[in-house]
Amino acid sequence: MLTLTEIADDPLILTHRLRLSGGSEVVFRPLVHADAERLGSFLAGLSAQSRQFSTQDGHDLAGARKLCDAIARYDKLRLVLEEVRSGRIVGLFEFSLDLHPTDIARYGAAEIRLTTTDCRFGPTLADDHQGAGVGTQVFPLVADTARRLGKRRVILWGGVHTDNSRAIRYYEKNGFRPVGSFTGADGVQSLDMILDLGLLPVA
Repeated sequence: MLTLTEIADDPLILTHRLRLSGGSEVVFRPLVHADAERLGSFLAGLSAQSRQFSTQDGHDLAGARKLCDAIARYDKLRLVLEEVRSGRIVGLFEFSLDLHPTDIARYGAAEIRLTTTDCRFGPTLADDHQGAGVGTQVFPLVADTARRLGKRRVILWGGVHTDNSRAIRYYEKNGFRPVGSFTGADGVQSLDMILDLGLLPVA
């Protein structure tokens, strides 16, 4: 089982290169400290709607530096999708290895007991990479990362907004099943979903 410190010390452990269906080559890899400026550009370039669906509090260089400063310091693992030709970051994939008490309570009400072998996950793609199947192409690497972290199930980080039909289809396509709906602190209706990694083929 990989630790966050091991990944930070040797990011190549989780680095993969792949060609997207559109023809461009990308690298899926852990976030590193040197990514701050490019990650800041990625966050700042997200549309208002994409920001609404993301898990980030800040969408600027300061927010990016905060994420880079957190590498291997807390319970989060963040990976990026980087275009080989331009070096541009076009995706951010986040894992939280700790479970929030409100998540535990909600899933418990649905008769699902969350344990230390479960984790939270949230993806964000650049607007020009959405709706093109990029997330689905990358997802086997996401699932493999969760397994290598010692996880057996994945839940959505903060759920998915019930009006985000495209995201719901994406999650369902990749093996997530709905658990129940809830209203967040912002008053938005969201859907909890869970994925059993044991039901997916190993990449």
